[in-house]
Amino acid sequence: MQTGLYINGEWSAAADGAEFTTHDPATGDLLATCAEAGPQDVDRAAEAARSALRDRGWTTMAPSARARLLWRVADLIEEHAAELAELETRDQGQPLGVARTVSVTGAAEHFRYFAGWCTKIEGTLSPISHPGTLHYVRREPVGVCALITPWNFPLMIAAWKLAPALACGNTVIVKPAEQTPLTTVRLVELCARAGLPPGVVNLLTGGPAAGRALAAHPRVDKVSFTGSSSVGREIVQASSGNLKRVTLELGGKAPSIIARDADIDQAVEGNLQGALLNSGQVCAAYTRLYVDRRRADEFTEKLAAAASSLRLGPGLDPRTQIGPLVTLDHLDRVDSHIRTGRAEGAELVTGGARADRPGFFYPPTVFAGVTDTMTIAREEIFGPVLPVLAYDDPDDLAARANDTDFGLAASLWTRDLSTAHRLAADIRAGAVFVNMPPIPDAAAPWGGFKSSGWGREMGPYALDAYTEPKGVWLHLPS
Repeated sequence: MQTGLYINGEWSAAADGAEFTTHDPATGDLLATCAEAGPQDVDRAAEAARSALRDRGWTTMAPSARARLLWRVADLIEEHAAELAELETRDQGQPLGVARTVSVTGAAEHFRYFAGWCTKIEGTLSPISHPGTLHYVRREPVGVCALITPWNFPLMIAAWKLAPALACGNTVIVKPAEQTPLTTVRLVELCARAGLPPGVVNLLTGGPAAGRALAAHPRVDKVSFTGSSSVGREIVQASSGNLKRVTLELGGKAPSIIARDADIDQAVEGNLQGALLNSGQVCAAYTRLYVDRRRADEFTEKLAAAASSLRLGPGLDPRTQIGPLVTLDHLDRVDSHIRTGRAEGAELVTGGARADRPGFFYPPTVFAGVTDTMTIAREEIFGPVLPVLAYDDPDDLAARANDTDFGLAASLWTRDLSTAHRLAADIRAGAVFVNMPPIPDAAAPWGGFKSSGWGREMGPYALDAYTEPKGVWLHLPS
């Protein structure tokens, strides 16, 4: 498979002919050769997006017409669901069931949800105090938006950026992670097939250099980035040249609190799902499991037994429950964190070593006896690692849960509504899930506190990310 760049409605090689490759994480085999965008390509994409915004009527298109185009994209995603799911699994590694029910379904739902918003982006009338003056507020597109997506859910996260940006009348340049570009390439093809005008959606495949160039480009008005906190900080610095708008959804170290009254079997099952979805390669994965000390042994024993029974394998195998990690480099990083955990005194209960098979597989790893100061309790691992921390005093939980640089998500497991509401209010996180795994929805806000990012995506809050309010003052002479 060979893929090119998509700029101004045309597919082409990179201006300098540069290319990179992507590989199947289940085998290490070559999957595709992709064009690697350079500075000239970034310039061309920015100019194409600017021209489509200004000269080709995308911004002034009737909202109902934009809505029909987005709805058509959703229909095409569903028509090609089997193909997209298989491609996502081959390129990223996630089990085919996850690709079908989370990635592909989620992508279609985001386009449908924001298609509905096209005709409902309203301004306001302001009761100002100037006599004889009418004041109203328009919501206008931000402009050219660079959408930089991660490798863990490439199709769905591309959709949750693309759909609101287009619904609000912006033009876009999509830059997928170099590890997993293939479903984004296919999504852009479907956008073109749906009838989006040339230049409205542009695609640049490539590595970090292309992302940096987009963040710094003077013709780009906004960057929406999902990825690591360290790269998020680089984007903030790069974007300062023209003070472009920035939305960041970054890392996480989500606490999961298992109260004394929790249904332990339900908590074990839910935390396995919340910690091991996509092999733990989820920003909101449950990665600090706080358990009442009187129930910690029971919870840990059941958790380890359930984790060790999960079947590792290629995502295309319908029996697979845990797929591979995305790359060999990432496998090495996860393994390094686990070795650090053992060196710092955490008790290894199950897992703890690479799987003896081709591909980038790591079995679920459970640690007991973990303390708040250990590296595995503080740093984002982004892998199938479940550290169990005991607690004695429930009054300490909020402080311990908040003792982190991150604040993306948190989880509570309890039968007591007072406990649930109190802790949900006290924990500094953008989303708190009670008795359930962390699955976002197109209609609900998504984003974090602290080093987990800036702004919110999804729901009506995404309209704030992709529009600018403009005040209009009109003097009405008597």
